[in-house]
Amino acid sequence: MSERVYIFDTTLRDGEQSPGATMNLDEKIRMARQLETLGVDIIEAGFPIASQGDFESVRAIANAVGDVQVAGLCRSVVKDIDRCWEAVKVAKNPRIHTFLATSPIHMEHKLGKTPEQVLVMADAAVRHAAQYTTNVEFSAEDASRSDWDFLVKVTETAISAGATTINIPDTVGYTQPHEFHELIKYLMDNVSNVDKAVISVHCHNDLGLAVANTLAAIRAGARQAEVTVSGIGERAGNAALEEVVMAMNTRKDQYPYETGINTHELFPSCRRLSQIIGQPIPPYKAIVGPNAFAHESGVHQDGVIKNRLTYEIMTPESIGRAGNEIVIGKHSGSHAIRKKVEQLGYSLDDAQLGVLFNAVKELADKKEQVFDEDVEALILEKVFRRRDKFRLADMSVFSGAGEVPPHAAMVLEFGEPGVDADVRTVSEFGEGCVDAVFKSIYSLVGVTPRLVRYSVNAVTEGSDALAGVAVRIEHDGVSAVGRANDADVVKASALAMVNALNRMEKAKEER
Repeated sequence: MSERVYIFDTTLRDGEQSPGATMNLDEKIRMARQLETLGVDIIEAGFPIASQGDFESVRAIANAVGDVQVAGLCRSVVKDIDRCWEAVKVAKNPRIHTFLATSPIHMEHKLGKTPEQVLVMADAAVRHAAQYTTNVEFSAEDASRSDWDFLVKVTETAISAGATTINIPDTVGYTQPHEFHELIKYLMDNVSNVDKAVISVHCHNDLGLAVANTLAAIRAGARQAEVTVSGIGERAGNAALEEVVMAMNTRKDQYPYETGINTHELFPSCRRLSQIIGQPIPPYKAIVGPNAFAHESGVHQDGVIKNRLTYEIMTPESIGRAGNEIVIGKHSGSHAIRKKVEQLGYSLDDAQLGVLFNAVKELADKKEQVFDEDVEALILEKVFRRRDKFRLADMSVFSGAGEVPPHAAMVLEFGEPGVDADVRTVSEFGEGCVDAVFKSIYSLVGVTPRLVRYSVNAVTEGSDALAGVAVRIEHDGVSAVGRANDADVVKASALAMVNALNRMEKAKEER
């Protein structure tokens, strides 16, 4: 039988630390459930000690999923470990993941500790965590720049203290594939009790080698891969789950191992993440990018027509990119929309389906065809959007080529919807339509944040495409990301800014 490689997904922890990838609680739970459908073995749900919000989200995820293991990350400090356990203990299969730096540069400049002190700290942390659960993972932070013999001692110490998984991270994406293979092989050959734990790897992509290093480590004996959907994460990101899995699936001659991943859920998972964080999948992204199965060269087209294997080493269907079975339009009934929702992997009750049905009909009156991406965007926009403190009620925008500068009239509704709502109106000029819209919203809300990022992407194709707008703002030490989709780019911009400001208000209240 083939050996098992465990897939440890850290999209909701390391991935969410990526700028612009912040998710609210509802979004994290939806993503966690999709990861469970995908078949990952472990979900790292967050860093419970970081904030009350992080603690609550980890606990909520632990409650929301089934048999998949749920891990919380914590430093090798008693209060961190205790807090982590409080968050994950409600899961069916909880894991405590504690970490401690082991490289000379980290021990000296970050920890201010000697190697001997680090060994004592690692032993104490793992023993404390093991009082709560036998499912303890220890990470040697910056392992790839650590002394190999010291790493052997740390690994032996952690396993003796009760760790059942030892993670060897390439924290700064520094190592090369052949080096990482040799390091993992060295640990497999020299750690006396290595048979009592699973060796894991967590590779960053600073030099574009995260997936290559992960695969090299697996060939050397690592049996857990720590990855993220679409490779999102700190700085240049992490090893991409879909790339690691499909490399092993496609090259069974090199990687005769099994995972629990349902590859048909790879593209839906990447698409789900893209919709939630408001960042499109890059065109040239391996496996799931829009161009991954596109052929423009005449030679390539001719080859693919004759035999797809000439230029395709996997099929679109194998990762869940099968063609549309149901086309949604203005004549579609509720049963067709329900079926489409199921195909997209969502579970909606009758009331939510009613909201979506009306939204689809409204959109279908504006554009010729409603694509899967349109439906998914409407689900996220109309069904799962939380009730906000203030909402866009109406807007009017003027833009001309003459002497009158662009200006916008905005109407926001504050408080509970209905007759008791506080409706406020203002008009402002701007450098352009979007600038005028933002200034009007700032005036009504009474906050002028710094606009860090503003991006517009077409959710689908064509001149009637649904526009996806994402903004990132900062004010008073708090940052927030807002996202919205609409056939009108300017309206989508207004909705995204309102969404960001509502999130900022919520974050300030939690703080």
